[in-house]
Amino acid sequence: MADELLMFRQCPLLLPQNRERTVYDGFITVQDTDFRLRILLPSDHDVKHARLQCSWQLKHVLKGYQQILKQRLQHCSDLVSFMLELKTVLEVALKNRRELYVPPPPRYYLQLINEIESLGWDKLVYIDTEFSTIKLKAEDSGSRVHLITIKLKPKYPVDAPDCLVDFPVPFTVPWTPQGSLIYIHSQFLAALESLKEFWDIMDEIDEKTWVLEPEKPTRGATVRRIAIGNNVSINIDVDPRHPKVLPECCFLGADHVVTPLRNKLNSNMHSWNPECTVLQNLKEVLEIDFPAPSAHEISNLNMECGICYAYRLDSAIPDQVCDDSRCGQPFHQACLLEWLRGLPSCRQSFNVIFGECPYCSKPITVKMSSKKS
Repeated sequence: MADELLMFRQCPLLLPQNRERTVYDGFITVQDTDFRLRILLPSDHDVKHARLQCSWQLKHVLKGYQQILKQRLQHCSDLVSFMLELKTVLEVALKNRRELYVPPPPRYYLQLINEIESLGWDKLVYIDTEFSTIKLKAEDSGSRVHLITIKLKPKYPVDAPDCLVDFPVPFTVPWTPQGSLIYIHSQFLAALESLKEFWDIMDEIDEKTWVLEPEKPTRGATVRRIAIGNNVSINIDVDPRHPKVLPECCFLGADHVVTPLRNKLNSNMHSWNPECTVLQNLKEVLEIDFPAPSAHEISNLNMECGICYAYRLDSAIPDQVCDDSRCGQPFHQACLLEWLRGLPSCRQSFNVIFGECPYCSKPITVKMSSKKS
């Protein structure tokens, strides 16, 4: 009982979770800051074999002190003495962190305020309390709004800031100590205009076709998987620097449906017109009309997996199709792989699994992917 009272006095927010008092969960308070902590003790309460589960904040503070904590743990006779040691180490770690951090001088903040005023407060989306992270917005000539996140360093503008954008190409800002937020914003605008044609083309695809993947395309995404019909789609990768040239194309679906489309692409490739958009060219070259979102029910195009009966599985959609023209059932790669591996007749050659379709029992194959295995 005495040990329990001492423990409560040392860490009133760290409470036992069972009668055996082998699990403690709660908070340890150091310098008016609470850190989440969970302690797992063996049944004999030997603290030398205890395990600590720390919150990410506590792990961050104790980074570099793990070996010291292990040594202290081995030399402590009970949990109360270890908690005293842990508090001591935490106090040292917090003190060293404060000493390492040197806040910028007042002129740093004054300069930033002046730069934001010159740029316009309407361009500011976010600024943190330390004035080290700033988000600005800009609108391109296509009325699309874009954000840029600027990570400033204490010696700004001598040290170049880090700029984060959602672009399909790298974005770099040539930097000199005379740089400013206004200069960064102007470079951002120039980059937006250079990518306008690419985004116009991708927006047309997103608005006029059924895009199966990605579900919510970002501005930096260059790939689209577009539905052509039931269980048939085309995957295109558009070059953002030359968006009107023929993109890399890959057809997905049963062979008896995909082969004619692939032949048309190869035969009509010479008629690709760089003055037209990618969607216009694909229609002409493939001699098809893509299903429009307003004209079709999405359920007619997005057929679920024939094994798990779901459309999306861990963000993946069915991309394996039975080649038999009377079947054509789609499956997730992971589902089909697991199904085939469970068949007595299943066989494997290198990274290809051979088996029978779960629906029509016709031969079907699936490649093992390192990303999905």
